[in-house]
Amino acid sequence: MMLYVALTFWLLVIALTAWGVHQLWSGMIKAKVLNTALLPGTLAAQTGHVLGLLVTGATIRNASLFKDDESREPETTQNPEPRIPVIGPVIIGLLPLLACATGIYFVARFLGGPILTNMNQSVVGPVLPTTVTGVWQLLRDQISLVESIVSAIAVADFINWKTWAFLYLLTCLTVRTAPFPGNLRGALGAILVLGIGAATVTSLFEVANPHVQNAWAVLNLTVATLLLLLLLSLLIRGGVGLVQVLRQDA
Repeated sequence: MMLYVALTFWLLVIALTAWGVHQLWSGMIKAKVLNTALLPGTLAAQTGHVLGLLVTGATIRNASLFKDDESREPETTQNPEPRIPVIGPVIIGLLPLLACATGIYFVARFLGGPILTNMNQSVVGPVLPTTVTGVWQLLRDQISLVESIVSAIAVADFINWKTWAFLYLLTCLTVRTAPFPGNLRGALGAILVLGIGAATVTSLFEVANPHVQNAWAVLNLTVATLLLLLLLSLLIRGGVGLVQVLRQDA
């Protein structure tokens, strides 16, 4: 049961952190440029969204990689009304996230070998802290996780095109794990419903899916990347704001 509780927690961390990074970037970069740069991640997330609509029998009203305006934001179907009750919205909310996670897995497997071998793969664990001391240790572990990915990138072979492709695709896919505009509450609700349902079934029938147990390497990589992007984004945003304040006072 705790395995699925931990998985739910980390999926929520990923979705909220990715949303925060995207919001920060939206305030610093023109929407058209940002959404064009994130195209590979948008393609994966949009594919998951459309697949969720098809599987649940929902009507696809709007689904495109770019809107026909200056924002160039992806367009999704709002209020899809799936034919499958209860579980339908869960599937629609989760599939974009799972599509990006699948993309991260294959990108890491075929392009990220040298970097992944230098990363700590045991920080994001399947057991959550139950004490105040454990919570502080969890926070310290996240700093160590960010340190490990920075160290791994620092010694990477940047002459090899695979390194650049891996970092670019990894950034696009992790940032696009953020729910689409208007779908944040639905996606978070879907993660909670799935986690509670899976934990309940596991406790009743004592079944643990080995695929879930083997997913922690992808979780480590995703959480590490998003935390690093969040820290860098906050530093840049804060630095730009500080310069603007100093100019106004000069």
